[in-house]
Amino acid sequence: MLKTLLPKVLLNLLFLCMGLKPIISLAQTETDALMMPQNKLCIAGLAGYSSWTNYWEGTFKRENANMGAVSTNITMLMFNYGIKNNLNFIVNVPYLQTKASKGTLAGMQGVQDLGFFIKYKPFEATSGNSLLSLYVVGGLSVPSHQYNIDLLPMSIGLGSRVASVRFLGDFQSGKFTASVSGAYLHRSNVTIDRTAYFTDHQINSSEVQMPDAGNFQVRSGYRDKHLIAEAIADNMTTLGGFDIRKNDMPFVSNRMNSTRVGLEAKYYLKKISGLGIHGNYFRTVQGRNVGKATSFMAGVSYILNTGSTSKMD
Repeated sequence: MLKTLLPKVLLNLLFLCMGLKPIISLAQTETDALMMPQNKLCIAGLAGYSSWTNYWEGTFKRENANMGAVSTNITMLMFNYGIKNNLNFIVNVPYLQTKASKGTLAGMQGVQDLGFFIKYKPFEATSGNSLLSLYVVGGLSVPSHQYNIDLLPMSIGLGSRVASVRFLGDFQSGKFTASVSGAYLHRSNVTIDRTAYFTDHQINSSEVQMPDAGNFQVRSGYRDKHLIAEAIADNMTTLGGFDIRKNDMPFVSNRMNSTRVGLEAKYYLKKISGLGIHGNYFRTVQGRNVGKATSFMAGVSYILNTGSTSKMD
């Protein structure tokens, strides 16, 4: 019964705790090949929605009629500051609200996990109208408070601190682009409000060992000064964990794998410098212990100049 939301984050960062965080790919983020120029600050406000009725219990796809449609409303503030043209600092602040259309489980709401990222572009090479760029992104996700993590799929997150590193390569020829990235996510153990629990065996402790995870993403499309449109394939794989038991609730240390495909567009207005409109759509096409979710998100961003004018990367 585990849900796959817009990550995160994030992941996304989101991303970060796969299947339960909003995976955001708007404005200049940790997963794309865009950089904020030096002394520029991008502020983005985003809103999204994710819903599923079917889910994978292990590898078995099923429907839970007792809960109906499990949905999540997401709002997020994002900040991206250009320390240098090739060095950015990114902050994500997501707010989630969960709901089930049937049954007695009450939804939850609140600020989820704060995400902090350093994005660095150490290499760039040009040949004619072609450009090859390499990026390294380090991230840290920290729960904003001690929210309930032991009532999935209504919980707003997994409550784990996540340290991540991502490597990204991007190729642009004219206005055609293609990029590929991979990330490793190390997750801290969490504590639940009971002294014993069962995974695939009995554990007499309130501490839960969380499995790490890996993320792989490919995107390709069109990019110019005002319009970016890309098709995206994203895979998250938990490096450990166990399957949801038959007719049981999900648990924070379950194996949570998902493959999603989607479209993303960003348009920066010509007449209002610095103002951008963003949107994306994702569909989970394969999973394990996650919901078969449909997700979309839209938002606006504005770029402020906090110092001397610098050229956009």
